[in-house]
Order: sequence, then C-alpha cells, then structure tokens
Amino acid sequence: MSDYDVIIIGAGHNGLVAANYLAKAGRKVAVLEKKSDVGGAAVSEEFAPGFKASTCAGGAGYLSQTVIKELKLVEHGLAIEPRDAVAFVPQPNGSHLTVWRDTERTVGEIAKFSTSDAEAYPRFLAALRPMAEAVRGLLEITPPDLPQVGWSDFPSARTMAGPMRKLGRKNFNQFLKTLPMPSADLLQEWFESDVLMGAIAASAVRDITWGPRESGTAYTLLYNWALSNTGLFRSSGGMRGGMGAITGAIATAARSAGVEILTDCAVANIVLEAGRATGVRLGNGETLSAATIVSSADPRTTFTELLDPGLLDLSVVRNVRNIKYRGSAAKIHLALGALPEFTALAGDKDTSPLEGTIQIAPNMMYIQRAYDCTKYGDYSPHPYLDIEIPTLTDPDLAPSGQHVMSITAKYAPYQLRNGSWEGHREAFVDAVLSTLGEYAPKLRDSILHKEVLLPGDLEARFGLPEGNGSHGEMTLDQFLHMRPLPGYAQYKAPVEGLYLCGAGAHPGGGVTGLPGHNAAREILKHAK
Repeated sequence: MSDYDVIIIGAGHNGLVAANYLAKAGRKVAVLEKKSDVGGAAVSEEFAPGFKASTCAGGAGYLSQTVIKELKLVEHGLAIEPRDAVAFVPQPNGSHLTVWRDTERTVGEIAKFSTSDAEAYPRFLAALRPMAEAVRGLLEITPPDLPQVGWSDFPSARTMAGPMRKLGRKNFNQFLKTLPMPSADLLQEWFESDVLMGAIAASAVRDITWGPRESGTAYTLLYNWALSNTGLFRSSGGMRGGMGAITGAIATAARSAGVEILTDCAVANIVLEAGRATGVRLGNGETLSAATIVSSADPRTTFTELLDPGLLDLSVVRNVRNIKYRGSAAKIHLALGALPEFTALAGDKDTSPLEGTIQIAPNMMYIQRAYDCTKYGDYSPHPYLDIEIPTLTDPDLAPSGQHVMSITAKYAPYQLRNGSWEGHREAFVDAVLSTLGEYAPKLRDSILHKEVLLPGDLEARFGLPEGNGSHGEMTLDQFLHMRPLPGYAQYKAPVEGLYLCGAGAHPGGGVTGLPGHNAAREILKHAK
C-alpha cells in the first residue's frame, strides 16, 4: 500500500495550490519541501535586523481570483490590499506621470504631457481589455497537444474556442495581429508621448529578457494585463507581511484540508518501477511511495536531476535542454533610515504616488537601450528599475520611522561575456544606485544595509534556473501548447504517474496559482 495518494515535490505557491485541490477531492496528499519554511520563491525574510522584504517574488495582485475564491483563502488569512497608485514614473527633468486605478485621474496626469494621448488613453483601455480577457480565458484551460496534430487532437483544441468566441470577428482579427507585435509598435499606434509609452511598455518586459521593440512583447503585456487586479496593464496591491503571508495563507488552507506538509525534507530523486513513477527517495535515503507524483520544480530540474534523463526519449531531452530561461533581473533590498525624497515630489507631503510601483523607465527607448546591453553579454549602466517601498503601507516591515525599498533591476544577464559577476557585482550595484540617485539624490545617505541577489544568487538560493522566476521565459514561443514541452502541455509528464504543476507548465510565471490549479484538475480527471 502506498504511503500517500499524491506526493507533491516543493511547497511553493503552485505546489500548495495543487495540494489544496487534491486534498479537497479526498486524496491523501503530502507536500515535501527541502527548506525549513514553505513558500518557495514567494517568501518574506529578514535581510537586516528589524528589516523584512519579499526576497524574490513580488506582485501580490496577480494571484488568481478563481484560486482565491475556490480555496476560500480570505478565510485563511489572505488580505491583499489594493493601492490607488499603479505606477509612479518620475522624469529626469523633475516632472512625473502617475498611473492610477481611476482612469479619469490618470487622464489628467497624461494631459500634462499630451492632450491627444489623454483623449486616446480611455479608448486604448477599451480596445485592449477584451484582448486581455481573451488571454485570461486561455490561462485556465488545459492546452491542446498541437505539435503532433491529427484528427484526434481537434476536440482538445476546441477548449480555446470559448475565450476566442467572446472577442467577435473584428476583435479576433485584431487579437491575432496584436499577439506577435512588439509592444513598441502597438503603443506607437495609439500614443505620441514618450513618457506614457514608457510607463506602459515596462509592463510588457517585466518578467522577460527582451526590450519593447522585440516581437511578441505585446503578448506579455496582455498576459500581465489578464492577471492584473486593477483592470489595467499592471497590478497594484500588497499584503501585510509581504509575499510570504500569501503562501502562508495557502499553506494554512492546505493543512485545514488535510495536507501533510513536510519541511526540511529534500527529494533526491523520483523512484520509477517498470517505467512508472511510484515514489520519491529523500536525501536521507528514505523512500516514500504514492500512486501519483507531482513536481512543482522547473522542467529542467524535474527531467534532468530528479529523473535520469537517460530513461527519457531523446526528443524529450532535447526539448528540455532547449527551454529558454535567460534570467536577467537582480533583486536589491535596501534598509533605509528615512523615506527617500524624489525630486519629482519635492515639497509634496502626499506620498500616495509612491505606494504603487515606482518605475525608473522615463521613456520606451530608455528600456530598449537597457535591454540592448544583454545582447552582448553586459549589464546596463542605466538599468530599468521596478521599485516598491512596502513600508509605506506596512510599517511593521521595518523599525519605527525607517523603510524598506525593494528594487528589481534590469537588465543583468545570468552570464557576463567578459569576466564573472563577482568582479562586477559592486559596479552593477553602483550603477543601480547612481541611476536611482538621479531621481532621489539623497538616497545613498539613508542606506543602512543592502542585500543584493543577482540571477546566479537567485538560482542558488531558490532553485531558479538562470535566476528565472517563471521556470522558463514568458515568451510567445513558450506559451500554451509549447509550455513546457511540445506534446506535453497537459501537465502529464513523459513518465506514467508523474505530473508538473510549477510555473514551467501552462500558463507560466507570476504568483498566480494557475499552474497548480490546472494541474490538479487534470490529475483528478485522469484518475477517473
């Protein structure tokens, strides 16, 4: 008799979401986590005495509403708090654009730069929202296995028809045109202001190693829009305690459903019998058995480390090795003695614009130039920065009167062409702080401590290949039926009894919970 019905490898948010659904369906579920705490990359940790930050993953407002409602996460402590400010975009000349949830308020901000764009902005939202809704509809389906198309594949392909049908013929044609477009081309069809285009384009490259002039970034803009809790191109919101409080709520729900979560429990490999996954071998040599094994690790780790790749078909191994990760974002957490003073808000006591995301992306070409450096294996001397000051709304994250600033700095390629990161780490951090200092001149004076996590650090600490938090880049060629592998997009691995539920599976990255949600549905369907 098996020890469990289902063993899930990894207590990240997707593994915990899958465990919830499977336990609620009556399965005996164990989640095995090698670390001492749950959460995977979505954790909150103290990085200096008294200062706490969301160490790796951000974006509290992207968690799926379906998952929140069906798992009743609010009853288990989930309380994502919305922010009125979505993005604050300061300019080198001391002006700024703030994007608010309120469209009319944003229109007033845009009018400072272009009356034409102020008039176009509501029309832009009205035109793009149906496309974002169509993408959102695709995120909860099980993709068809299209690469080996035959007549038998057409029924599964019909799952895509529902979200597409809602678009109507005119919008459907525009949707097909938009998906592969560079976001720069899309935005230039609508706007003339460099400031506004930069503010929106940042959301198109937030989690990928491309610039806004690269094909397919219009799709990533729609992907982030589809999951946003603002109805806009990026989300805005936070949770007291940071991202770790979100995974903590999901874990609490899982335990209440009967899930057994075992921490400090590293899995050495997946056990196969007669070609079928039947259990896992732990780091201490102990073996646990289950009828179904589910991995929330990335595909490369699952198929080349937890499994012996020599037991897989050569085409599968080749496709695994061809998955593009390309992490290019560094995380820098600053413990600050005082709130930074931005030149753009000089003399203004209202700090509400800073409660959303602060984007150091003054225009679209600035982002593109920051990206261009990575094509030649270098980091950007003027990086695009995505910044949060969570202590503005959650003061318990720092000692009284002090603050935490978390910076996602792009672009910092996983490998440098000339030299190692150890020889360039301080120079890169200096480039980040110098760039930010152009907008907040006194920032360096208030820094008490800093933590720097380059892509290699994120790989070593959180098991993210090449430092990519999405377990594979979120590009159009790695979406839907191509995620994670051609022919294996339906969560079932090329080994009987083994499934994938991590961000490497459809629909991909971001703290959405949807890969775990979708995988659990397929596991239960196959069990019938």
